[in-house]
Amino acid sequence: MHPPGLEPGITVPKTVVISISPRVLGLPLHNPRYTVYIIDSKKSKGVLIFYIMNKKDLNNNSKMTSKPKKGPDSKVFKEIDKNLIPEHVQEIVSKLQDAGFSAYLVGGCVRDLILNKIPKDWDITTSAQPEEIIRIFEDTFYENTFGTVGVKIKKESGETEIVEVTPYRTEGDYSDGRHPNSVSFSDDIRDDLLRRDFTMNAIAYDSIEDKIIDEYDGLKDIKDKTIRAVGDPVKRFAEDGLRLIRAVRFSAELGFMINTETQNAIISESNNLKKIAVERIRDEFNKILMSNQPSLGIAMAQKLGLLEIFCPELAEAVHVKQNQAHSYDVFEHLLRSCQCAADKNWRLEIRLAALFHDIGKPPTKRVNETQDITFYGHEVVGAKMSKIILERMKYPAKTVEVVTKMIRWHMFFSDTEQITASAVRRMIVNVGKEYIWDLIDLRVCDRVGTGRPKENPYRLRKYRALIEEVMVDPIDVGMLKIDGNTLIKDLNIQVGPIIGLTLNALLEEVLEDPKLNTVEYLSGRAIELSMLPMKQLKDLANKGLNKKKDMEDEQIALIRKKHDIK
Repeated sequence: MHPPGLEPGITVPKTVVISISPRVLGLPLHNPRYTVYIIDSKKSKGVLIFYIMNKKDLNNNSKMTSKPKKGPDSKVFKEIDKNLIPEHVQEIVSKLQDAGFSAYLVGGCVRDLILNKIPKDWDITTSAQPEEIIRIFEDTFYENTFGTVGVKIKKESGETEIVEVTPYRTEGDYSDGRHPNSVSFSDDIRDDLLRRDFTMNAIAYDSIEDKIIDEYDGLKDIKDKTIRAVGDPVKRFAEDGLRLIRAVRFSAELGFMINTETQNAIISESNNLKKIAVERIRDEFNKILMSNQPSLGIAMAQKLGLLEIFCPELAEAVHVKQNQAHSYDVFEHLLRSCQCAADKNWRLEIRLAALFHDIGKPPTKRVNETQDITFYGHEVVGAKMSKIILERMKYPAKTVEVVTKMIRWHMFFSDTEQITASAVRRMIVNVGKEYIWDLIDLRVCDRVGTGRPKENPYRLRKYRALIEEVMVDPIDVGMLKIDGNTLIKDLNIQVGPIIGLTLNALLEEVLEDPKLNTVEYLSGRAIELSMLPMKQLKDLANKGLNKKKDMEDEQIALIRKKHDIK
């Protein structure tokens, strides 16, 4: 039983209780301790933290929860803003109703409208049968056994959008754990809502009459920020195993908690996830990673027994202790690193690399004679493991390449005095020019995930500066619109030192006035320069070399000032 006032989902100051489980640590049974899984926004920016508390501590926290809760965010309960509904969606609902049928917006789009968000997709359900839907609209297609008709709408921008319109339906058994064996059409919206996954997605909205049908208290659950299965959660997850990870994904995307009964059903039915195509799991995993709280989603997947099914290598990192340089075990370090990438709004590849960069630590962990923990070669092992994971989950080849390269080379740090331009050039060769800044971003995530106070220390700033220095376009005669071959072949200037001197003299003029860098001007000027006495030409060439050096020094000074290094 949960201590009073600390049931999952109860909010205490700056925390949200996820779950509480009693554990005995060699203590008398009359004084058990509890493992409290919470999100502590102040200490961890949304990462699950595990606290050990005795009953007295729990009771003290329970008193804190006895204060009346503030009312829900007003945007949850305000009337739906119809301006969020596109004209063409309203037109489809209106045409169905004008033809004598009932029609509603349903599912995730209604949930998002209630939350005052712009839905990404629009689903309409109706009492009309597929053949009747097709007769009402000019351009449709119907190529499935579930009754869904795609209505093609030409938008003002000229683009075509598909809006799915589905008859009310009931479904037979799900023998494959993903799709119903049979579908029957109904004339009752309540039959359709019963088959849906979660109460927050089982709300129908008549956008013409402003009527909401909420048979399963979805509005209340949205208000309470709760994810609850419709009806019997065990049955819902047995029907479709993808719903298991969808619950976790919604939790990460919306910041909602999964209610206790639904959590328990996920745990008991977790093996149903094995029936789901890996591509579908990958898509849900990507949505978790691209949410604002990926650390919450991944920690929840681990807690509910899903992570060990689709990514057992990551689950192996749980409770793997690290050395004194780290504040957290490997798993929490990876969660915090990934969360940093999300907080920075960085792209999927960086979030994947942040989550997997130390996945090679569990198999490489060693304890030496002084009891120090080491993970020698974990970056090499981790890159190989990540390649296996990503290929198993059928990520695109480019994603696999980018992520594994970053993991392989993430241990590039050196002492400040050892950071040289040549070392940086080797680093760029290893990871590639196009990914070098991603590697630096990964290093930022690594530091934040370690618990270091500075995410951009002097060493990292020096790396940034040197990368910028070695990658900047060189200031040399290669900038000119003509080259030595032009002077020799087209202008008939004799081969010898005069070629280099002429090009450097031309460089000085172009550096002074870039508008002169045209084939026409340089060709004519090169002939003039080639006729000058050698001493005068050398002086002009030296002037060009000195100008080049001054500009390079100025460029480097600006880069170093930008990164605040000497």
